[in-house]
Amino acid sequence: MSVLDRFRLDGKRLFITGGSRGLGREMALAIADAGADVILVGRDEPSLNKTADDIRQLGREAIPLQADMNDMAACEAVCERAVAEHGPIDILINNVGGRRENIPTEEMPLAKWRELMDLNLTSVFLCTKIIGGAMIARGQGGRIINISSINAFVSGRLIRGRHYETAKAAIVQFTRATAVDWAEHNITVNAICPGGFMTEPNVRWSKLHPEVVANFRQQIPMGDYGQPEDLGPLAVYLASEAARYMTGAALVIDGGYTLC
Repeated sequence: MSVLDRFRLDGKRLFITGGSRGLGREMALAIADAGADVILVGRDEPSLNKTADDIRQLGREAIPLQADMNDMAACEAVCERAVAEHGPIDILINNVGGRRENIPTEEMPLAKWRELMDLNLTSVFLCTKIIGGAMIARGQGGRIINISSINAFVSGRLIRGRHYETAKAAIVQFTRATAVDWAEHNITVNAICPGGFMTEPNVRWSKLHPEVVANFRQQIPMGDYGQPEDLGPLAVYLASEAARYMTGAALVIDGGYTLC
């Protein structure tokens, strides 16, 4: 077998949250390009359909499922529907999340804290429980990739909303603990920790808080933000047989930002 063949995902099926835009879209397209069919979950129907059409252009099946993953009942329901109607699922990417709010800790309402922790952390637990649980029951292994952030390790500068750092750090430890629990089932669980990428939310941040974006860029040794397509090859690796012996890892991809 060629080493490149170990990265192929033919016959596999991916379930990805937040898969219609930004980093999620690029990971979905990359994994489809490697041979997998894709179940896309997102809130925005037009972008879901656009990404699904682009996946079909690659010759793969694409199933768009509209759901608000900040609603835990909707999150649970879409996972159960995917397992029941579109399984079996071989690869899970828990990608949905975001800072969304720039509220100092001393001003953060409890209800808002819980809402954002649900978005960034509880959704990861629910998808892992339901879709990962189905992998265990099937008995043929699987791949789980959790999208954390460099903010699991360092605090965002000139910005508030520390629910984000808290949730992303918890995702790293949840990844490690679940990797230990599920290794016996041949299910690997790894995390990707992106730094600054020019996704749509960050483009919006650049307009609302240009000083934050400029300050961040100045501290990246490689000199600029990453592009969303830079993340696709790493997701393919973690989803593939090439990464069969890697589990519990938290892989940083940040242009060197956390080295300084």
